[in-house]
Amino acid sequence: MQWDWQAVTWAVVALVLIAAETLIPGAFLLWLGVAAAAVFVLLLLFDLSLLSQAVAFVVLSVISIQIYRTRFRGRGRQSDRPSLNRRADALVGHVAILHTAIVQGHGRVQIADAYWDVTGPDLAAGTRVRVVGSEGMTLRVQSAE
Repeated sequence: MQWDWQAVTWAVVALVLIAAETLIPGAFLLWLGVAAAAVFVLLLLFDLSLLSQAVAFVVLSVISIQIYRTRFRGRGRQSDRPSLNRRADALVGHVAILHTAIVQGHGRVQIADAYWDVTGPDLAAGTRVRVVGSEGMTLRVQSAE
């Protein structure tokens, strides 16, 4: 039996890329490994020159990565608590009392044990306000009275 070392090389490259994906996850090396495996199969079926093999690998890499980007990327499970790690967004609708008056559009409010910077119309300390939105970690409020 005669070994086709080019085919063996593509098989090894495919296995190394797929194994590297398990060590360095990111779903990129996996698709390059799939392209290398496809070149391996093509090489078993057809007699290809080295240049043809390289071109096939590049073309199949681009195709496999595009398939990943269009079919599989961003298809994770939807959270049942989408604002879990966005505390400011989770406070929209909450009513609190101003701790520091809003002067020139800026003030502070205490919600539970945390103090939050707020923006909104000028209001006196002690006024009840409703959180209507957020910009980063700053809450937008309006009078709740």
